[in-house]
Amino acid sequence: MLQNKRIAILGAGSMAKALVAGLLRNPGVSVKNIVATHYKQEKAEKFSAELGVRVVLDNREAVKGSDIVILAVKPQALPGVLKEIASSVSKQHLVISIAAGVTTSFIKERLPKAILLRTMPNLPATIGEGVTAICGSDHSKDTQVDIAKAIFACVGKVVLLDEDQLDAVTGLSGSGPAFVFLIIDALADAGVKVGLSRDVSLMLASQTVLGASKLLVDSGEHPGKLKDQVTSPGGTAIAGIHTLEQGGLRTTLINAVESATNRSRELGLKFSVKK
Repeated sequence: MLQNKRIAILGAGSMAKALVAGLLRNPGVSVKNIVATHYKQEKAEKFSAELGVRVVLDNREAVKGSDIVILAVKPQALPGVLKEIASSVSKQHLVISIAAGVTTSFIKERLPKAILLRTMPNLPATIGEGVTAICGSDHSKDTQVDIAKAIFACVGKVVLLDEDQLDAVTGLSGSGPAFVFLIIDALADAGVKVGLSRDVSLMLASQTVLGASKLLVDSGEHPGKLKDQVTSPGGTAIAGIHTLEQGGLRTTLINAVESATNRSRELGLKFSVKK
């Protein structure tokens, strides 16, 4: 699927680094067919040294020699980048955006010739354990969606959704790692409170979350069923769960995802189709 495809990644940040590392694990991708960009010479040289791919300062140069263009710059920088590369993008280019909140209609108006796809990856992609939502557009074909799936499958799992669901994805899986980190930090604090050292508490908390998540994914069981396996009558786990329910943990997490989703929608309004 990706063999001989020339891929340009505009913006050599952490997500670009994850994508390059993931792509290079794919036997069909050659290092010579990947180019990234960064506007700072020092950062470009460091990225190139770490991953072995060519990094240039000129976005237009990268686009002209590519088949696939991944827009990996921050949303606020995207309008300027789109203006810069507009004359270099042809109808043969597949353009994939990972910019949160920026609609395909906004990009299409600025890159009218491009075939567009929009995605929402998350931070664990940096260790190959991410999840990416991919949405096609009115002018994309299944084969082009399959190319995007192949790219992001290199850094984790993928799911196909409609664009109007991407704000919810941003609220859940995009923002979710921050919620999980907060939970782990709180669990570690709890361990310290009941007498464990900070290092041991953090290790126990993080490994517990990792192990529980892996068990859930590998078993395919409903989380409620696995919860019941831990809770015995009159035991410690059910006592703790009672306290969590009293504190409104479930409601708080639902509200957090809803708030993050609404904020994503608010930010997206800044990127209307108007120039």
